[in-house]
Amino acid sequence: MKKLFLFLTCCLLGLSGYEIIAQQQPLPRIGIAGISIECSTFSPAISPLEAFRQREGEALLKSYPYLSADSTMGKGAIWLPAMVSSATPGGIVTRETYETIVSKTLEMIKANMPYDAFFYHIHGAMSVQGLDDPEGDFLERIRGIIGNDAIVSTSMDLHGNVSLRLAEYSDLITCFRMAPHEDNPISVRRAVTNLYDRVTSGKGRPAYKAWVTVPVLLPGERTSTRVEPGKSLYAMVPTVEALPGVVDAAIWISYAWADEPRNQGVVMVVGDDKEQVGNSAKMLAEKFWSVRRQFDFEAPTRSLDECLDAAIASKKKPFFISDMGDNPTGGGAGDVTWTLARLLQRPEFKTGKGKTLIYASIPGPDMIAAAQKAGVGKTAEAMVGAIVDHRFEGPVKLSGTVTYTSDKVAVIKTGSIYVIVTPQRAAYHFEQQMTDIGLNPRTADIVMVKQGYLVPDWYNMQAGWMMAHTRGGVDQDLVNLPYKRVVRPMYPLDPDMPDPALNVLFIPSAKEVYGR
Repeated sequence: MKKLFLFLTCCLLGLSGYEIIAQQQPLPRIGIAGISIECSTFSPAISPLEAFRQREGEALLKSYPYLSADSTMGKGAIWLPAMVSSATPGGIVTRETYETIVSKTLEMIKANMPYDAFFYHIHGAMSVQGLDDPEGDFLERIRGIIGNDAIVSTSMDLHGNVSLRLAEYSDLITCFRMAPHEDNPISVRRAVTNLYDRVTSGKGRPAYKAWVTVPVLLPGERTSTRVEPGKSLYAMVPTVEALPGVVDAAIWISYAWADEPRNQGVVMVVGDDKEQVGNSAKMLAEKFWSVRRQFDFEAPTRSLDECLDAAIASKKKPFFISDMGDNPTGGGAGDVTWTLARLLQRPEFKTGKGKTLIYASIPGPDMIAAAQKAGVGKTAEAMVGAIVDHRFEGPVKLSGTVTYTSDKVAVIKTGSIYVIVTPQRAAYHFEQQMTDIGLNPRTADIVMVKQGYLVPDWYNMQAGWMMAHTRGGVDQDLVNLPYKRVVRPMYPLDPDMPDPALNVLFIPSAKEVYGR
């Protein structure tokens, strides 16, 4: 009995010692940095430094509430946020802007050395003057500081582009599974959680990364996951993720309005079972390719006049029309007046007795100044739009009654049209944005927004909806855009192209490539 007591005592002491040692193990050090913008190279717009919002340090960390000091992940690692810079989609980024942001971020990363892991938060469709694959370039430069021992997890938009370089320098990589991107925070959290789990469990980087290019280049407006075939295609992803030996899986639709060699569909699967990872990537890629001809616009799509005719004739309200060609959240300049000019010419809206239409929106700082000077209830007149993109139509003279005015926005009523005028391009995504300026989209007959597929607020509100083929930097007529650098053949630019091999490439980690 005495021997048994001594044995149990020793065991307990041993366990206590183990716990003490475990508690003394240093917490893993995990960095955070990134850059996010979607850029149309078919737009004359330029994205300068002022377009970017920079979140850094503790303010950046608050963007990830599951990393708060009292959360499991927050307490289980030392989180070292550098900077994540983000901007509304637009034109190509100047090289000076890119270098300024990257240099500042790299200095912040250096200051927090060393790292056990790193979270790389990007969109994936950034274009920079004189530089291909900026997200790959940025991560390569981050690796030059943190080394190749650190595990990197990359989080992306499904409209991003995954180059070989980005795939090589990322150990874990994922993207959204919904378009519109209602799962944005869920996907970002998955990328962070996967990284945390692999580091704290001691499993380290997944052994295998399968990368498959799919030569498809389609816009988001034709690949919404709210409808088929996108709905079923993306429903396969979590099923693959749940397979034994798989950590994560993703399908990138890519970005259609940039002319770079990396722009194409991609499938990636990462995990520890080579056969499972490779077969899953091949299966998803084959499915993606097989449904390419089934992708179509989510709503009926016609010319602008046909959409207006249908909306005027319809008894449904509010009837939404997407002004697709100049969608600022897709990369358009947001100030193309081609649609507005034709809208103002329609006789059905010339008097206040016609159907009411809200137009959101057009930049016009001169009109805002004129509206403020005139005041609510008075008449104001000024030129609006075509400040940046005047290829299709010049500035339009807008004259009407001021129904709302401030230094940030004005609403001008001309006939039965309410035109929202802003100092610079703006995307109207929420009902509250309109009610705040005295407009009620629910009671309007027609609401026209500079969007492609409708964001959730408008989608849930619309009683009828059509997508108008209009002009701008994100023109849906892809076949006639002046592509020169994308890898051909590419569907739908080459609709009768032969079936591709859809080869599965196992991408080695940067650690494997360089051996250090």
